[in-house]
Amino acid sequence: MATITAADVNKLRQSTGAGMMDCKKALVEAEGDFDKAIQILREKGQKVAANRSDRESSEGAAVSFINADNTKGAILTLNCETDFVGKNEAFVALAKDLVEKAINFSTKEELLASDFNGITVAEKLIEQTGVIGEKIEIGGFEILEGAFVGSYVHVNKIAALTAISAPVANAEALTKDISMQVASMGADTLSYKDFDPAFVESELAARIAVIEKDNEEAKRLGKTLKNVPKYISFSQLTPEVIKQAEEDAKAELKAEGKPEQIWDKILPGKVQRFISDNTTLDQEKALLDQNFIKDDSKKVGDYVKGFNVEITGFKRVTLG
Repeated sequence: MATITAADVNKLRQSTGAGMMDCKKALVEAEGDFDKAIQILREKGQKVAANRSDRESSEGAAVSFINADNTKGAILTLNCETDFVGKNEAFVALAKDLVEKAINFSTKEELLASDFNGITVAEKLIEQTGVIGEKIEIGGFEILEGAFVGSYVHVNKIAALTAISAPVANAEALTKDISMQVASMGADTLSYKDFDPAFVESELAARIAVIEKDNEEAKRLGKTLKNVPKYISFSQLTPEVIKQAEEDAKAELKAEGKPEQIWDKILPGKVQRFISDNTTLDQEKALLDQNFIKDDSKKVGDYVKGFNVEITGFKRVTLG
C-alpha cells in the first residue's frame, strides 16, 4: 500500500480545491496515484452534480472584469445553493478567475468549453460541485465593448457594465455612476423613444387592469382608491396632452383661490409633477429617462450630457 504524505494531500488540495479528508481518501483509494485521485474526485463531483441538478441555485457571487484599456468588460454570476457558500473566499476567488477568463469570449457556452488548467470550465464547475457539495453553475453572463467601459458590483449580488462613446476626463467615475444606476434600477432600453407604441399600450392596459382590480377590493373595504393612469410614457404625452395638463393646473389654482399673478411660479412644478406621474414606464425601463439615483432632481440623460458623451450600451446580471 502506497504511503500517503501530508505533501501529497496538500498538492491534491491545491490542484482541486477539495478538503483535506476528501483528498486523503481519494489518494488512498488511488493507491497514491495523483492523476487517478483527481479523477476519483471528479467522478464524485459528477455524481453530486447529477443528484443536485434540480436544486435551485439562486445564491452566489456577481463579479466584473474590465480589460487594461477599458474597451471591454465582462460580468457574470457564479451561482450556488446557499449564501454561506456564496460568501466563501475560495468560491468568490473562483468567480473572479472565471470572469477574467470570460473577457476573451462572446458567450457563456464558449467560456464553459474553454480550458481551465487542463480541463474545461464546465468540468471545473462539476469538480467544485463535488468539492463543495452544492450545485454550482454560471448564471448571468454579459460582455460589453465600447470606447470606454466601466463597471459596478453591488455587494456581490448585482453587477453592471456601461459603455460610453469616448474616453473623456472622469470617464471611470461616469461609467461607475451609470453602472450603479443600472444595478440599482435596472433598465431594458436607453430611451422612451425606443419603445414600440403597441408595447406601451399593452403595458398601460395591463397596469390599469391591476389597479382596477385592487380598487374593487379597496372600495369594498372602504379604503382609498388608487388613481387609474391615462399615460405611462412620455411617448404618449403629445403637445396637446401637455397643454391640457397646463389648463387643468390653472383650473385647480383658480379653484384654490391662488392669485393669478403667482400662477407662473407654480405652474411649472405642477406640470412637471404631471409628467412624473405619467411616465412610470420610462422610469422603470428607459435608462436615460430615470431619475438619477445620486441626484433625483435630474434625469440620467441630463447627468450624462454634462460629460459631452453618449451611453452606447449597458448590461446587468443579478442573482436570484
